[in-house]
Amino acid sequence: MSNAQSTSAETDDGPDIRQGMGLFERYLSVWVAIAIVIGIALGQFLPAVPEALAQFEYAQVSIPVAILIWAMIFPMMVQIDFSAILGVRRQPKGLVITTTVNWLIKPFTMFAIAWFFLMVVFAPLIPEGLAREYLAGAILLGAAPCTAMVFVWSYLTRGDAAYTLVQVSVNDIIMLFAFAPIVVLLLGISDIAVPWDTVALSVFLYIVIPLSAGYLTRVMLIRHRGIEWFDNVFMKRLAPVTHIGLILTLVLLFAFQGEVILNNPLHIVLIAIPLIIQTFLIFFIAYGWAKAWRVPHNVAAPGAMIGASNFFELAVAAAIALFGLQSGAALATVVGVLVEVPLMLALVRIANRTRRHFPAAQPAPAGG
Repeated sequence: MSNAQSTSAETDDGPDIRQGMGLFERYLSVWVAIAIVIGIALGQFLPAVPEALAQFEYAQVSIPVAILIWAMIFPMMVQIDFSAILGVRRQPKGLVITTTVNWLIKPFTMFAIAWFFLMVVFAPLIPEGLAREYLAGAILLGAAPCTAMVFVWSYLTRGDAAYTLVQVSVNDIIMLFAFAPIVVLLLGISDIAVPWDTVALSVFLYIVIPLSAGYLTRVMLIRHRGIEWFDNVFMKRLAPVTHIGLILTLVLLFAFQGEVILNNPLHIVLIAIPLIIQTFLIFFIAYGWAKAWRVPHNVAAPGAMIGASNFFELAVAAAIALFGLQSGAALATVVGVLVEVPLMLALVRIANRTRRHFPAAQPAPAGG
């Protein structure tokens, strides 16, 4: 990119958001709101459609929903390059912060904040049984650190793209083993009984299968067509699949959730409050720790973004699998989708405006 081009695409606060985000990502909250309206209308005026789709189940797993969720998750998993993990040697502090915050702090602060607001502060406004379902959805969000959208946040904060891939890849491997135990532990503390085998099935269906399929697809395509074709042709063709899968899943979910939304519109706002507080808290814990350790900004900013944002596709999938399409848990995870982009863009601006307080960025090595 020439200097002139670079100037037009970037501002003092980092790359222009319009350059770094596609149309779908930029207006994700709008698409989610549209999906909510369409889903509620479908459930109210054409109830036969969701009722017919609900008949296609196997072992209590909705086949249409499973297909849509795989469509959401698979394109993200294809991006993960596990060979990049060797790059951890360049900035071990960055990875220590990311993994510690994501797996030893974030799930537990999410539980504590959500429990306090949903079960105590908002107790007069939300029936206890429904509040526990909302709490379950928040727990699922807290146990799933972000995967795909982090690459967008990394770009917008001038992050080290190669090292961001390291951070995401390591978190995905940890998620294979840590997601289920953390979810079962926190749900148990919340007096929400979930059988281990149901959680294990969710992990297998929505983490192991798409992660394995994504890795094998990546390896085979790069071997036969090359990395340039993979990045510039295949991934661009595959990207809309995630968007379509997410929107159709939300439409179907809200076709079942219509009565709850129409009867309790305030609940959307009440669920959002602890999620917003958690997002800012986790960002500042990771970001502040990185500053104290003098981690370069191009590693610190994306690392803080991973914990602040959520792998909401997985959380939605797990909520539906564990509690059903009509559950409060599924609704809570969708509220997470609704608020994520505005919150993350606010954190991007904070990260860019505080760049000068960090050590000079270390560029990725050539060919990285």
